[in-house]
Amino acid sequence: MGDQKESLRKITNTLALKNEEITNFICCLKQNLENLEANSNRVQGDLESEFNSLHCVLDELKEGMMTRIKQERASRTYELQSQLSACSKALESSEELLELANQTLCSSETDGFTQAAKDIKDSVTMAPAFRLSLKAKASDNMSHMMVDFSQEREMLRGIKFLPVPATPEIQLSECQVCDNTITVAWTLAEPDNKIDHYIVEHRRTNHEGPPRIREDYPWMVVEGIREMEHTLTGLRFDTRYMTFRVKACNKAVAGEFSEPITLETHAFLFKLDSGSAHQNLKVEDLSVEWDSSGGKIQDIRKEKNRTNSPMHSPARSALMSPKRAPTARVGRDRFTAESYTVLADTMIDAGQQYWEVRFDKESKAFAVGVALRSLGRFDQLGKSSASWCIHLNNWLQQSLTAKHNNKARTLDCPIPDRIGVYCNYEEGTLSFYNSKTKQLMHTFKAKFQQPVVPAFMVWNGNFSVQTGLQVPSVVQSGQRKNSGTSSSNASLT
Repeated sequence: MGDQKESLRKITNTLALKNEEITNFICCLKQNLENLEANSNRVQGDLESEFNSLHCVLDELKEGMMTRIKQERASRTYELQSQLSACSKALESSEELLELANQTLCSSETDGFTQAAKDIKDSVTMAPAFRLSLKAKASDNMSHMMVDFSQEREMLRGIKFLPVPATPEIQLSECQVCDNTITVAWTLAEPDNKIDHYIVEHRRTNHEGPPRIREDYPWMVVEGIREMEHTLTGLRFDTRYMTFRVKACNKAVAGEFSEPITLETHAFLFKLDSGSAHQNLKVEDLSVEWDSSGGKIQDIRKEKNRTNSPMHSPARSALMSPKRAPTARVGRDRFTAESYTVLADTMIDAGQQYWEVRFDKESKAFAVGVALRSLGRFDQLGKSSASWCIHLNNWLQQSLTAKHNNKARTLDCPIPDRIGVYCNYEEGTLSFYNSKTKQLMHTFKAKFQQPVVPAFMVWNGNFSVQTGLQVPSVVQSGQRKNSGTSSSNASLT
């Protein structure tokens, strides 16, 4: 009995699910019927409008051609009527002279004959009949105004509904990812001169392969593309991949999207580890600003929370050496004293990486480079063997130096607004570039025995970091040319 009930319960659940499925399908069919009615009325109205537009064009064309015929006829009529009027007057004058000449010949008077004959001769010489051109000034032929619309009629008979554009195919071999720029190219199976433009959609993703039903990022749309390729520039690669798809559009309708393709967008992405930041550094996302009150606020908070425990006693604090400061907590200790430093949260342990930093050139001091994660909380960048950096000093006089292991080399180059940092972990190369011109400022050659992290220092100033950047092709090319050459910082190692 219990098994039968369980079996019947399963059947009941199955029927309920099937009924719900059928109900949903019925709703879809009803919605399809409503959409069909609305879409049919819409395309019927569009068809009526197009034919009315075509009729208007034909009527305008007919009116213009009829006007030209009327103008031509009026012009020729005027020419011929003017010529006819002149001929009629000349004929009338000539007939009068002929009658006068006949009368003179028949006259029996001899006294005035000589003078009369002379007058008639003079009149004939000046008669309009002898100055007329007896060739018509205008032709009666209007065959040049004839038309033959047989081809146009055939063309009109060939009018059909506008076809849906074919689906493009993205050519993966023609797509390029370089310098934070992506070029996507596609083709059509057959040429189609009815296509007006293309629409490209792209979406960031951390998953390789076809798009999933639920993605973390929305599709971004680029419309009005006239060519069969498109380039996106100035991208920040904060995901592992980007997915692309494209569709063709004519004046009326868009085709289906192409099969999506996924391109790898490898770049070095990190955030700033605010937990490592000196208390005078205000960290917001990838921006850092010097905050002179940070330390005072921190001290006030510590004073409020201070207890009589020996760990917090002044005597114990005075006895503790900075080099032996405890580092037992998770992560690392916050930088303190005059080490106004903050580290990134991502280590570099392989490959070639690149990032850029924009800084205030009026900062009292600024440094950028890499450091071991174990860099002491009191250590300033470049002052120990655990860090390499370029250091800007505006205290007393301005200087730009490369620093490592408490050794420095003055750099003879303009101070840029933005510095690019290139790190090749396997080759132990750390290079600094003018971000705008890609001019090499300095290169460290080292043997990294441990992973390193991007490191930054600022005093009385601010800076912002840009990550998600690929190694620029011009930097890669320069590194290949310089590979095998001597180190540019032999005096610092």
